[in-house]
Amino acid sequence: MTALQTRTPSSETGPRTVKRRRGRITAGTALVYFAAFFLAVLWLVPLLWALSTSFKTETEASLGQPIRWIPDEWSVEGYRVLFERGDHVMWMINSTLVSVIVTVLTLVLCVLAAYGFSRLDFPGKKVVYAVILAGIMVPQQALIIPMFDVVSALRMVDTYWGLALPQVVAPVMIFILKRFFDAIPRDYEEAARIDGAGHLRTLWSVILPLSGPILAAVGIFTFIGSWNNFLWPLLVANDPSIMTLPVGLGVVAGGYGLLYAQNMAAAVLGALPLLIVFMLFQKQIVKGVAGVGLK
Repeated sequence: MTALQTRTPSSETGPRTVKRRRGRITAGTALVYFAAFFLAVLWLVPLLWALSTSFKTETEASLGQPIRWIPDEWSVEGYRVLFERGDHVMWMINSTLVSVIVTVLTLVLCVLAAYGFSRLDFPGKKVVYAVILAGIMVPQQALIIPMFDVVSALRMVDTYWGLALPQVVAPVMIFILKRFFDAIPRDYEEAARIDGAGHLRTLWSVILPLSGPILAAVGIFTFIGSWNNFLWPLLVANDPSIMTLPVGLGVVAGGYGLLYAQNMAAAVLGALPLLIVFMLFQKQIVKGVAGVGLK
């Protein structure tokens, strides 16, 4: 009894000691939390300022001093003018259509290419893959002139296809998908081969169902990149009716003068679809990035 009584307190305090140790916050952890909080605030301040300015009157928004985060007079005039003018809605529709085309074609082409490099053996495979990886180091600005010459020769200027097709080439997405496909065990494919499935059937029925998170991540990143693209649509889209949202806000909207409330309202509406997409697919993005091993 004496031995049990003496051991019982130590056994009870053991888990408590472990919990206390686990609950302690080290200096490194506190520094990481502080850095994350600082970056979050740094990201939120411009967004909150744009949102606040969009609900101000043009007179108040034009005042430089003093800085007021909360409007003295709340107004939706900037949003009302945008919808009455109609061009902002048209630009959003154009951006959505072009981004969807780019995302779908990029996923189809990159999935097929990544599967080929991951599962097939053919002459020159390493050389071709090295050339594709080298394309990651080539900036898009260096290819603007030859791409514009090709699009102009094909008479696709001021068309949706001219806006979308040059954005489909994405070597980095092929690299990400290939790394994910390499991590999938080949036992599933061998079982499908025994049942008589070919490469396309195996890709559709085996590989793609296991690659949901990475496909969602690649699709969202591609959609966001196409939505925010400014340089290429600026060169190809000369007709205001075919312009995407970033080009329309930068070129056409600037002709109305410095209307701060309207410009901020247009920026908020332009960023809203991306924010909704990111919030809806946040888990898939995290799972896809973690599955590839990227940080």
